[in-house]
Amino acid sequence: MSNRGVMPTHSETRPLPYSARQMYDLVADVGSYPKFLPWCAAARVRSVTPEGNRALMLADLVISFKVFRERFGSRVLLDPEAMHIDTEYLDGPFKYMKSSWDFAETDGGCEVSFFVDFEFKNAVLQKIIGVVFNEAMHRIVRAFEARAKELYG
Repeated sequence: MSNRGVMPTHSETRPLPYSARQMYDLVADVGSYPKFLPWCAAARVRSVTPEGNRALMLADLVISFKVFRERFGSRVLLDPEAMHIDTEYLDGPFKYMKSSWDFAETDGGCEVSFFVDFEFKNAVLQKIIGVVFNEAMHRIVRAFEARAKELYG
C-alpha cells in the first residue's frame, strides 16, 4: 500500500470543558504559540486588518524540528462570529499548507474541530514528518488543550 508521497491530512474533533470563545481566543493568539506549541520556535504577527466582522492576520512562524529550522508566512482569517479560524500558507518550506479550526458550544463546554493538510517542498523533511505526522498532530492539539487548562483551569 503506497501513499504515492501524498501527505496525509489530519482532522480531529475533541470535546473540551471550556467555552467555544475561550478556545477560539487561545487559538487566535498566534503570538503566544512559542510559549506552548511543540516545534514552534518563534511567532511574529505582521499585521491584523479588520474586514467587517472578521479580521485578516498576517503572521510568521518559525518551526524547528531536528536539524530543520524554517520560517513560514501565513494568512489567518479570524471569524469570531462563526467561531472559525482559517489559515492559508503564504511562503516558506511548504508546497502548500492549509488548516482550519471550528469551535461549537456544547453542554458543559465546547467541541473543537481541527483540520490540517500540507506538503513540504523538501522530500527528506516530508519523509521524516510523514512517519510521525499523526503523532505530531495529536501532540499539537494536546498542547492547545494543556494551554487551555493552564489559562482557564
